[in-house]
Amino acid sequence: MVLNRVTYRRRLSYNTKSNKTILCKTPGGKLVVHYATKKTQVAKCGDCKSALRGIPAVRPVKLASMSKRVKKVNRAYGGSKCANVSSPGLYGHSLLRNRRLLPGF
Repeated sequence: MVLNRVTYRRRLSYNTKSNKTILCKTPGGKLVVHYATKKTQVAKCGDCKSALRGIPAVRPVKLASMSKRVKKVNRAYGGSKCANVSSPGLYGHSLLRNRRLLPGF
C-alpha cells in the first residue's frame, strides 16, 4: 500500500481557493506538492458583456506590471468597451441622448 501523504510548502495550512495544490512526482521518485494558479477571466465589455479581443486574460497582479500598450486597444474606450459599442454611430448617439436628459443642456 502506497501512502500519498505530502505536506504543504507554504505557511497557509488550509484547503482554500488560493491554496490549491497538484501532486507531482519528481525524477527521483519523490511525491511533492506544486501550487496551482487561479484560473483567469477574460476582460468583458461594460455595456454588452462580450469578451474584449486584444486584452490578455491574466491575474490582476500580472496586469498591474504590464505596460499600458498591452492592456488596452488603440481606440476610444479601448480596454473597457468593445468595438461594436464604442463605434461613433452607436455610442455617440447614446451619449447625446443622455446629455439631453441632463438639466442645463
